[in-house]
Amino acid sequence: MSDSLSFDFEQNEQRPLQEFTEKAYLDYSMYVILDRALPHIGDGLKPVQRRIIYAMSELGLRATAKYKKSARTVGDVIGKFHPHGDSACYEAMVLMAQNFSYRYALVDGQGNWGSMDDPKSFAAMRYTESKLTAYSDLLLSEVNQGTVEWMPNFDGTLEEPKLLPARVPNLLLNGTTGIAVGMATDIPPHNLKEVASACIRILESPKSTVAELCEHIKGPDFPTYAEIITPKNLLLEMYETGNGSVKMRATWEKEYGNVVITALPYQSSGSKVLEQIAAQMQAKKLPMLEDLRDESDHENPTRLILIPKSNRVDLNEMMLHLFATTDLERNYRVNMNVIGLNGRPQVKDLRTILKEWLEYRTETVRKRLQFRLDKVLAQIHVLEGLMIAYLNIDEVIQIIREEENPKAELMKRFKLSDIQADAILDLKLRKLAKLEEIKIKGELDELKDERKQLETTLGSEQRLKTLVKKELIADAEEYGDERMSPLKEAEEAKAIDVNNLIPTEQVTIVLSEKGWVRAAKGHDVDPLTLNYKSGDAFKQSCYAKSNQLAVFVDSGGRFYSLPAHTLPSARSLGEPVSARLTPPDGVTFEGVMSGDSERAYLVGSDAGYGFMVKLEDVYTKNRNGKAIISVPKGAKAIAPSPIYDLQSDWVAIVSNIGRLLMFPITELTLLPKGKGLKMMQIPPAKLKSREEYVVAMTAMKETDSLLVYSGKRYTTLKTADHEHYIGERGRRGNMLPKGFRSVVRIEAVAE
Repeated sequence: MSDSLSFDFEQNEQRPLQEFTEKAYLDYSMYVILDRALPHIGDGLKPVQRRIIYAMSELGLRATAKYKKSARTVGDVIGKFHPHGDSACYEAMVLMAQNFSYRYALVDGQGNWGSMDDPKSFAAMRYTESKLTAYSDLLLSEVNQGTVEWMPNFDGTLEEPKLLPARVPNLLLNGTTGIAVGMATDIPPHNLKEVASACIRILESPKSTVAELCEHIKGPDFPTYAEIITPKNLLLEMYETGNGSVKMRATWEKEYGNVVITALPYQSSGSKVLEQIAAQMQAKKLPMLEDLRDESDHENPTRLILIPKSNRVDLNEMMLHLFATTDLERNYRVNMNVIGLNGRPQVKDLRTILKEWLEYRTETVRKRLQFRLDKVLAQIHVLEGLMIAYLNIDEVIQIIREEENPKAELMKRFKLSDIQADAILDLKLRKLAKLEEIKIKGELDELKDERKQLETTLGSEQRLKTLVKKELIADAEEYGDERMSPLKEAEEAKAIDVNNLIPTEQVTIVLSEKGWVRAAKGHDVDPLTLNYKSGDAFKQSCYAKSNQLAVFVDSGGRFYSLPAHTLPSARSLGEPVSARLTPPDGVTFEGVMSGDSERAYLVGSDAGYGFMVKLEDVYTKNRNGKAIISVPKGAKAIAPSPIYDLQSDWVAIVSNIGRLLMFPITELTLLPKGKGLKMMQIPPAKLKSREEYVVAMTAMKETDSLLVYSGKRYTTLKTADHEHYIGERGRRGNMLPKGFRSVVRIEAVAE
């Protein structure tokens, strides 16, 4: 290798990769926390916001100036102070101009700056114009009065302020959100008059508690007229800990029987709310609502109309449902994480935030007064030198005319300073008039009075506090306004049970052998008269109400639930149950159940085992179903049967070879799931070869007749015939009459 390409590795620093990456990530995270995502307690701004405001002030874009293109501002910001993306910088600027995003907007925009419905719909920066608002003067007015610590910009060619000398606690007034590395901040906006009043309370009573401060600050104040419904005790806890949440709810009123929504929660979109309500209407979850429309305009920024189906609709109940299910009610996280005066991020309570800001403000006022005092002293010094010159004007003129070095001679003769001598030499002839001497004497007296006042104020902590207090009162009076977000106690939002919204109608749910389902209105439907697909036939039916669940049983013993009102009409052939569910491969649907949740059913397998189960124990929202019956190997579940009386009903169970057994239902147990007890003896070998198995079972009253269907024929076993088939549970039962032993199904009917 040539000398020109050789490297001296001994001169390079070598560090373990773990140590290097750890430090690099730590440096990055500290940059994100301190210089990008979190606001400072002093001016309540993030660096990008501070730089935008300062750059605009340097461009002369104060509130009294003319508007200038936003592109010019963004160019200055990213070119001089913030070397990042122009779109990100412009978005930060847009946010400060939106009066629905900022409680006290800092930028006055002209053009399209977005809307409540779509805050991101603002025009490009080449189209919009902007300047600062009057409120921004509270952050900038003292910048050039010795109050600011300056630092070099990114390339060292300019200087920018580390913090702005805020005259009000902007951190609380406008709030902020930000996500750093390992921490975040969410500070809600507040009302200027309330916050100023709390600051004055601390100045007067430094030991005031958070609870006492909350007598002034009732709660956050968002730039919307929606209501804050968070209870007072939770708001107090939030201010005491610096963590918590705030709940906002839309305001509405009744107008000609309709609901008119007049204000939405902070950052809620009217169009999105209407979409959410419309989606519920399409899903038939809002049957009490007829129509909705948006009548918002410039005069009424929010005016959403909800039209109920009739005047009997409980509007309060409907709105509580909408509050629970749409953006008409929103929850906002509060995490008052802020960079304190010590330069470290910390979650602070309300009292700490206000005390630290007052400390910052007091120090800013002290710097401002000291800066002014230094200027006054310098001016007095110059004027005193001029007065000496006026008192000895002839001698001064002679020295200037005759001496080679008049400045040195003047300093020696009248004991002047270098600055005073320069001031005398710079005097114009016209300033030698007697009138000018009187004017300077008057100005000197005024400056000496001002010096005395400044020195007195700077020498007294109490006077300094009083000055801060007076300025706060004046600023609150000039820039403050009334609370926008009212605080109210409200009933908790509660979604209406969908089942309660569905009209209660009697339906008959019909299941076919191929697993197709449909629901016919009424309980007087004969399922055998319905049309079925070619090769399909009736399997089982059950009575239900439209607001109840239909429960299906597959051959593997799994149970599935579907709302009865969602099933297709019996005027069609229905639809496969499997289209709405995801049963295991190879299973078939064997039965259907419905009724009140307390209703009991007889369930079991064709191996002769069974038990009683309540419907509430088999309900499931899982499309994959819920395993209820433990089906022995080689067997399958059979159609369930409703039980009328757990104490007096009987069980009739029949096998495929025509054996029928009847026994009291009290011999079975009520279980949530399992294999059950042996109801009929089926030889295992015959079950395995499918020579013998249970075909059907039913629960029946003691006085019921039993219809036994065999092919297209059936026979009726009346109560007098029952004794021949009654036996102990677990026996094989007796044979049915010849010709009726190939049983298809059995059915209990009242005699």
